[in-house]
Amino acid sequence: MEFSYFIYQLIIGLSYSMLLFLIASGLTIIFGLLNIPNFAHGSLYMLGAYFTYYFLKSIPGLPFGLAIVFSVMAVGIIGAVLEFIPLRKIYERTHALQLLMTFSFILMIDDATKYFAGTDFLSIAIPKLMDGAITLPGDREMPIYSIFIILCGLVVAYLLWLGLYKTRLGKLIQAGTANKEMLSALGINVPRLFTLVFILGAILAGMAGGLSGPLKAVSVGMGETVIITIFAIVIVGGVGSLKGAFIASILIGELNTFGVVFFPDFAMAFTYILVIVVLLTKPEGLFRSR
Repeated sequence: MEFSYFIYQLIIGLSYSMLLFLIASGLTIIFGLLNIPNFAHGSLYMLGAYFTYYFLKSIPGLPFGLAIVFSVMAVGIIGAVLEFIPLRKIYERTHALQLLMTFSFILMIDDATKYFAGTDFLSIAIPKLMDGAITLPGDREMPIYSIFIILCGLVVAYLLWLGLYKTRLGKLIQAGTANKEMLSALGINVPRLFTLVFILGAILAGMAGGLSGPLKAVSVGMGETVIITIFAIVIVGGVGSLKGAFIASILIGELNTFGVVFFPDFAMAFTYILVIVVLLTKPEGLFRSR
């Protein structure tokens, strides 16, 4: 492999990794604090893509960034409704019941999307400011939009780190991940904290969906294709660990990218192998939060 091609694939893989991180960071925080495996998290990612498409289509001249902002607000509201009405009633139930209920959300959201948006594959144009490429050594062209996604992922990772480790709310989330009963004993409104965390997770998933729109077709079911990879990231990184989600997203994103290049028929197998190895050697994940 030429070195220039290696660098090209490395950057493409990092771009993919940042999209995975945006989704996985929200899920790992939700799973860590609420202790609920939300299989519908991928559907929130899908809704982010659809909302971005329809905001851009419905409001001529709307900047791409504002479409993303409007989309994450819409997805955040949907996330709040999901948490406040059905999910809050099953926090103390078994994971099997939680999985069944969140899986039913996937079916309902998919059917609602088909009803309102149809089943056609939709596409979002790359914003004009980023519709170009820079030339890498070896005359390989790297899309500017891919670099933009990397920057977005790094900025969000930094902001999440500040929020979780440098603010009172973040410290409450960390404390709740370790011991929710202690927070209740201290007089903290735990249900409200749960709602805020779920909204944050929904916003991150919606943002990833909107950003992925110019890179892949917006379609019903796109959330299901990514959610297994996201759960793999959470398992490898460690439930509730932001650092773990970041590192695992890069590992799995690059593994998948180079796997497609060298072993296209077995690319996803490498992700599952990594999950198995981590479960056998470090069942709590690479970075434990509890």
